Amino acid sequence: MTQTAHTSTSPGKQMLSEQVYTHLRDAIMRGDYAPGDALKPQSLAKEQGVSLAVVRESLVRVVGEGLADRLPNRGFAVPAFSDRRWQEIAEARRTIEPVMLRMSIERGDVDWEARVRAAHHRLARTPAYVPGEGEYYSDAWAAAHRDFHRTLLEGCGNPVLLETFDRMWIASELARRWTAHRRPERDGAPEHRRLEETALARDADAAAEVLTQHLTMTAVALTDRPHHEPSVDA
Repeated sequence: MTQTAHTSTSPGKQMLSEQVYTHLRDAIMRGDYAPGDALKPQSLAKEQGVSLAVVRESLVRVVGEGLADRLPNRGFAVPAFSDRRWQEIAEARRTIEPVMLRMSIERGDVDWEARVRAAHHRLARTPAYVPGEGEYYSDAWAAAHRDFHRTLLEGCGNPVLLETFDRMWIASELARRWTAHRRPERDGAPEHRRLEETALARDADAAAEVLTQHLTMTAVALTDRPHHEPSVDA
């Protein structure tokens, strides 16, 4: 009897957990929570009309994706600007992705070239900001941005490397949105256009250099705090 009851309630709990997780992830990505803000399970449970257990399960998921921290004796919080992880992720991407791009340029076929061109066209034509979606990049632009970068690297033909890219991309997405808000004067369109041009020209050295500089700028924007912005420490 106990096993049957557990089985019948489990799908409902999973659905609630998925809803709360999606709400949390989207709210953090939209900028509803500032860097360092506390994510209080009790408040979230009351706001979403669910149990503490459901909220904690959802919080553990966003922690696993790098979108929140679990702090000893302090609960959960949005990561801070000063967190060293952003620099470490940027370093990892600068180490791995230019190598993958070189492999793509060497191995990619005509179909890969066509996908790169199409992905860049979609990115260039997608608005980065949409009213009503918060102060950070729009969901549509974020999806087009990821698709362009991943398509550039897919020509490498190595699924293990591509899985590594996927993990690093998720981990760095929040920092990327933060830097767009903190450095609104940065125009990434020329950088993306240059990436497309050098990749399709099969200029591996130039493409790798452009990608390295492109990845570096996000980390620099987090390190170089604007003068009017107070320090945010974890």
